[in-house]
Amino acid sequence: MSGKKIMGEASPAIHGAPPAFLQPLHVGQPNIINRDKFLAGVARALDNRWLTNNGPLVQEFEQRVADKLGVKHCVAMCNGTIALEIAIRALGLAGEVIVPSWTFVATAHALYWQGITPIFADIDPATHNLDPVAVRRMITPRTSGIIGVHVWGRAAPVDELHAIADEHGLKLMFDAAHAFGSSYQGQSIGQFGACEVFSFHATKSFNTMEGGAVTTNDDELAEAMRLMRNFGFKGYDNVIHPGTNGKMIEVCAAMGLANLDGFDELVEANRRNHVAYKQALAEIPGISVLDYVSVERNNHHYIVLEVGDECPVSRDDIIAALHAENVLARKYFWPGCHGMQPYRDLFPHAGLMLPNTIAVAKRVVVLPNVDQESIRLISKIIADTVST
Repeated sequence: MSGKKIMGEASPAIHGAPPAFLQPLHVGQPNIINRDKFLAGVARALDNRWLTNNGPLVQEFEQRVADKLGVKHCVAMCNGTIALEIAIRALGLAGEVIVPSWTFVATAHALYWQGITPIFADIDPATHNLDPVAVRRMITPRTSGIIGVHVWGRAAPVDELHAIADEHGLKLMFDAAHAFGSSYQGQSIGQFGACEVFSFHATKSFNTMEGGAVTTNDDELAEAMRLMRNFGFKGYDNVIHPGTNGKMIEVCAAMGLANLDGFDELVEANRRNHVAYKQALAEIPGISVLDYVSVERNNHHYIVLEVGDECPVSRDDIIAALHAENVLARKYFWPGCHGMQPYRDLFPHAGLMLPNTIAVAKRVVVLPNVDQESIRLISKIIADTVST
């Protein structure tokens, strides 16, 4: 796996030496847990000659996800972004919707794409999740809803956001793209708000290659979303609702079913990796590994560093050194949605209301979740970079 060892004063790749890793190490490398079970599912779909249009694998997948999360309905979709868009439309959101800027840009795009204005609220710098006080500041007469995001699989402030939504008559939903397998107050994420939206993209802890889902306990909302993902068809020829094509295909459901069976073992491996990174990086000045709440479940998929002011080198110096060694660490969400187009031009002064978002965006590094020997080498690269 490694092309050289990083030992003491060995020349770093950023100065021309060979990289530490022969092949690039990516953040979010796909987890393929049970290849044989997946291929058996693909064969089943081919034998059925039922490749899409709510096939038996998709139906089984939806039921198993709903059971795992303890929720009445799982509506599988072709990807997480379409799932967001359909959930937003099914809830009837309009005007302005409050979201964090510290999220993947799809959260904002799913609103803007439908003519809804995303209003960016600041985050709690300790949790990286929406700050309820900041949410209250951004409410206007045009606000119709709030989208909380469970960043890094750590639950957003669910109760506080529910209270704000109830007080102001707003719809509340959650972007749970990072949070499959995580919990809030002992309950599985997927049960909160009017609905929660998951991404099952290949880079997520639990993947269906490409896919997503909306979970909800609202029967009418679930029925509306099932219609909307299939052009509004009820039966063969009866269109009773506006809709689009948001269906998950059978091959993706086969991958999901295969990965469900080994998911708990994967999470335990992720947890061990998180502990290994924390131990290996503990003595490096200015470097801290974002921790998870010990009493809650988390998929431990994301290894998140913060590079503080006391670190002798910058966040970008560390990333440059890692990239030279074929460790493709990521800034993630940089510079925040408010700094991306079209929002940078639409809201040029949004940053004035987002000091915590800006500060966090400047210090975050996300590392590959890899094997223990690679973790040791990556940590050595970081230590050498900081001490140089």
